[in-house]
Parts: sequence; C-alpha cells; structure tokens
Amino acid sequence: MQTTTADTPVPATRYGVLERLLRIVWIGPAIAALVIYIFFVIVGGASGFFSVPGTAGWLNTAAELGIIALPIGLLMIAGEFDLSTGSVVGAAAIIVALGTGFYGLPIELTMSMALAMGVAVGCFNAFLVNATRLPSFIVTLASNFILAGTSLGLSRLISGSSNVSLKDAGWAEPIFGSKWMFFNVSVLWYLVAIVLAAWVLKQTRFGNWIFATGGNVDAARRAGVPVARVKLILFIWTAVSAAFVGIMSAVMYNQGNAAQGQGYVFQTAIAAVIGGVLLQGGFGSVIGIVLGTFIYGIVSLGLFYTGWPTDWLATFIGGLLVIAVLTNNFVRELALNRGKKKP
Repeated sequence: MQTTTADTPVPATRYGVLERLLRIVWIGPAIAALVIYIFFVIVGGASGFFSVPGTAGWLNTAAELGIIALPIGLLMIAGEFDLSTGSVVGAAAIIVALGTGFYGLPIELTMSMALAMGVAVGCFNAFLVNATRLPSFIVTLASNFILAGTSLGLSRLISGSSNVSLKDAGWAEPIFGSKWMFFNVSVLWYLVAIVLAAWVLKQTRFGNWIFATGGNVDAARRAGVPVARVKLILFIWTAVSAAFVGIMSAVMYNQGNAAQGQGYVFQTAIAAVIGGVLLQGGFGSVIGIVLGTFIYGIVSLGLFYTGWPTDWLATFIGGLLVIAVLTNNFVRELALNRGKKKP
C-alpha cells in the first residue's frame, strides 16, 4: 500500500488535473454549455431539439450573434464597451434595402456604402472615447440612439415606411442568404470570424496589446502600446461586423428594417460575459466567447422545444448572466492563486 509522509511529495495526479483545468480560460463556459445542452436534450429532445432543424436553429442564432460578439468581446478585453452595434445592424440593412430595393442601385455599391457607414461609426466612437476620455458605455449608447433615430427618420422620409423590401439581391443571394439543410450561410461566415479573431488575439502583437490595454491602460502606454490605435481598430471592427450582419439580414430576409438590430445592443455583450470575458477588461478568450454565443443560442431555441412559455427567456438569460459573472470571477481567482499553496 502506498503511503505519504510530510517528506513525501503529493502525487501529481491528485491536484495536477484540477490545476491544469483552472489554467484554461474557457473551462467555465465549456462546462456551462455542456450542462445546458444536455438539459435541453433531455427536456426538449422529444420535441426535436436534438434534430437537424433544432440544431440548425440554435446554431444560426449563435452565428449571427457571434459575428458581432467576437469583436465586442475583444473590445471588452481591451477595457471598452460598444452599445451602438444594434443601430449599425439596422442602418446597414436599411442602406442596402433602400439603395438596391428602392432606388435600384447595384448591390455591391449599397453593400460598400453600408460597410463604409460601419467604419464611420467606429471612427466616431473611437475618436470620442480617445479624445474626451468619456466612458465608452455612454459614448456608444449615445451613438446607438443617434443612428437609430437617423435611420428610422430617413427611411420613413424616403420610402414612407420603416420596413423596405429587397426583392432581388442578385449575386449576393447565395453568398449572404443561402441555406443548406436548415443551416444558414452565416454559420460559415461565423467560422471565418472565429478563425480571424483567434489568430489576432493569440498569434499577433496586436493581441498582446489588447490584453495590455485592458489589464492596465496606463502601464500599457508607458510600455509603448499604442492604446488609442488599439481602441480605434477594435471600435471599427465591431461596427463593420455589425454592418456585415445587417447586410446578411437584408439579403436573407429580403427586407431592411431600421429597428431590427436593437436586440444585439446587449445580447452581444451578454454572450461575451457568459463566455468568460470580465467587465473590467484584461481577461477572456475567443473560445469562451464562442461558447457564450452557443449558450445564448441553445437557451433561446431550447425554451421553444420544451414547450415552456418563451416569456421566460429573459429570466433564463438574466440568471445565466449572474451565474456566469460569479463563476468567471471565482475561476479566475483560483487560477491566479493556484501557485500560492500553503507549505
């Protein structure tokens, strides 16, 4: 029989596995996603949650949300926030629908205009945050209201309605609006976004700058990190991603609506937080953000397959958010203190 004394080292297998797990930034969201998925498979599996259409349903939701949530998560790791993406989605959809559906302009021109609008919004947000040092929460919330009101007003002034049809998107239809076995093409675009975000965060110097900016902005400046440039690029990234989702939405659903993206205002940030990104910045991962979008999609569609009233969706999401924040902070503290063992 194997025994241990004060002078005998504790077997590595006793705590080694736990310590290695705690070093994984996204371990909390991974466990949560697995538990929630199994729960809805058990409760809603008989209604079709585990079927191909059911899987496609929550994955399509996660993909459209995740294309915006990824840069939002990176921006939050850098210590900033963006609440203007919801209006950017609606404005981009209206630009494409009005330009191509109402005026008959080429789809490539109106798509370029929508993406340019996203760049402009990102530059505007970054300029105000960098120049005035105002909280990005306030700056981008103001941008959200300004853009939402402008989009709605111009849409009704030009077309007489806040909802504009887009009957023929031409070559853009298969690229941005096609489906395969219930799966939207947005799932493929989400995969591209995941690869890009993971490469930037883990394989480039810019990724190190993101963590440094969110960890301690003053120390980052003293170390030579171009903090203003980091924030500018991330604000543009979030706005352009939102414009891209607006373009996909207009093509996929053959219409543009100025208010259709308002759900993304908080959903993207919630998905990032559920995925392990800390509100104070400096901590998070791409895999965690992806898992956060999966959790959001699973819960959103899972309630439908359980037969429960979907009125409870906000309750579930709010509860998940509280649990995620507490869990993420707890796991992070354990990870940071894993080397501080008592003798």
